[in-house]
Amino acid sequence: MLPRNRADYRVMAWALLMPIVVIAQLVNPKLLPYLSPLSFYLAMAAGTIAHNHNHCPTFKNRKLNEAFATWISVFYGYPTFAWVPTHNLNHHKHVNREGDATITWRHTPRNTWYVALSYYFISAFYQSTPIKEYIAKAKRSNPKLHKHIVKQYTIWGAALVGALATGAVLHGPWQGFKVFALAFGLPCLFGTWSMMWFNYMQHVHCDPWSAHNHSRNITGRVFNFLVFNNGLHTIHHEHPGSHWSKAYELHDAIKNQVDPRLNEPSFLWWVFRAYVITAFFPSLETKQVGRAAYDPPSSSESDGPKTHMREQGPLIDSVDALDAGNNAQMA
Repeated sequence: MLPRNRADYRVMAWALLMPIVVIAQLVNPKLLPYLSPLSFYLAMAAGTIAHNHNHCPTFKNRKLNEAFATWISVFYGYPTFAWVPTHNLNHHKHVNREGDATITWRHTPRNTWYVALSYYFISAFYQSTPIKEYIAKAKRSNPKLHKHIVKQYTIWGAALVGALATGAVLHGPWQGFKVFALAFGLPCLFGTWSMMWFNYMQHVHCDPWSAHNHSRNITGRVFNFLVFNNGLHTIHHEHPGSHWSKAYELHDAIKNQVDPRLNEPSFLWWVFRAYVITAFFPSLETKQVGRAAYDPPSSSESDGPKTHMREQGPLIDSVDALDAGNNAQMA
């Protein structure tokens, strides 16, 4: 069970902590005030781990990767296979341009607190289409992959029902539901919400037609420690198959070529500035950097879509090419 990269020992430690924290709260609700915030954080961390795992598998063994993806699905809040059709195959291809199911400008080009909060529901609706198509194609042409998908859904659903039932048996229906919600249910919802919101804030008002200004980065070391370097988003799109532990090294090589407005040192300050202050002073809302996603350059402009076709790694374009459980680019 050794990971391919030594940095992933910390990933494994986080993954083992997830059930311990949930079980402790289900058994002893007095721990909820202390551990529930940790459950919310670990659900978010499960999302970033799932993202990294789908691009660069944690283990060499296919079965271990499949089992790990299923394990993370339970604590992230949704089967992690869904990252493949919505993120690997769709978002990385279009990067917030037309055709991306996760575009940030679907109903408005503004970046406000209410757009950011509601983005989850809109994005989830539009991401459901590529997910359904992916499952249908797997069912037709890749039984092994389809079996893996069904297994993830089954285990994920069973874990939710099992946790709810455990809470009800130990503490009665109503108290058990509240314990389940704070320890497991709401954190799982937060896990999926936070990943979609990260996608939103990392691309809103960026220039997807640019070589390096297509994404916003949060460069703070503490934040990136907590999210396994998922704050460094520019290099992720330019080197999607690289291991997350190499993010700073890759970012340092190109950071001076990124518009300074897209390299944010503090996550909390950016959130406060972008959403709290602008709730009272709309004129201070973030502005478009470079060309908007909905404003494609003309064919005569050299820095158009051709520049955008930077190194993407071996993006998988067919379920027939997927190894069940890997679901990712190999580094």
